[in-house]
Amino acid sequence: MVFDVADGGEGLERAMDELCRQAGKAVDEGYNILIISDRSVDATHAAIPSLLATAGVHHHLVRAGTRTKCGLLIESGDAREVHHVSLLIGYGAGAVNPYLAFETLDDMIRQGMLSGIGRDEAIEHYIKALNKGILKVMSKMGISTLQSYCGAQIFEAIGLNKAFVDRYFTWTASRIGGIGIDMVADEVQQRHERAFGVKPAGPVELEGGGEYQWRRDGEFHLFNPDTVYKLQHATRSGQYSIFKEYSRAVDDQNRQRATLRGLFGLRALRPPVAIEDVEPVESLVKRFATGAM
Repeated sequence: MVFDVADGGEGLERAMDELCRQAGKAVDEGYNILIISDRSVDATHAAIPSLLATAGVHHHLVRAGTRTKCGLLIESGDAREVHHVSLLIGYGAGAVNPYLAFETLDDMIRQGMLSGIGRDEAIEHYIKALNKGILKVMSKMGISTLQSYCGAQIFEAIGLNKAFVDRYFTWTASRIGGIGIDMVADEVQQRHERAFGVKPAGPVELEGGGEYQWRRDGEFHLFNPDTVYKLQHATRSGQYSIFKEYSRAVDDQNRQRATLRGLFGLRALRPPVAIEDVEPVESLVKRFATGAM
């Protein structure tokens, strides 16, 4: 699952067509396990995102009526977290080999970042963590067996356009639209360029990322040092003016780029209820419970 990085979205689309063609041909020839791998990435070939490849092949075989004749094994460097593997299985993967994650564990042991643990034990712990995480995702949906979960695609897409979803993630809900295959290819090209582009002198560090832990030069967080400080300061000091600064900052960030709800506006459909007709706060709070809230 690779494509010529210089060909952009058209190259990615052609590569997906060829991948699906090869998968269909292999099943017709009697193969019952298909290994879809991105190990052939090099300076001129970038990896097709594993979820796109998995879903695309899965639905191609469904449409051909041959999906039940084979299992899909995905060998990918981009799968590393519980959510990644959950998505891959949810879109048809029968097994996942996150080989780059295993190699990362090797590197962490070599650098002394993981001490007192051998390679086999580290990998065993990692796989156990993934399995427990996938089980939690399944259980939240009320699904008790992996067979029922595999290919069930219980997820909703956010930020993908209808044509792209209908072709590769068929029957997945995508309510707000978004990007297509050209932008997906562009994002892959950017990552590929950072890996294979012109290298500056001296050691090169990976970008901080900051998806989970806030980083000054990383992913934007709605709750950052500024907003957290204002909230804590307001509650500890009891200053309502500081709390308003906090809520104003969160509302502004929310509208700018942080959440889907920030894109919505409220339209009044009727006159507001008179304040005299509303129960006093003293009687309302008596019925408050965390479950109800």
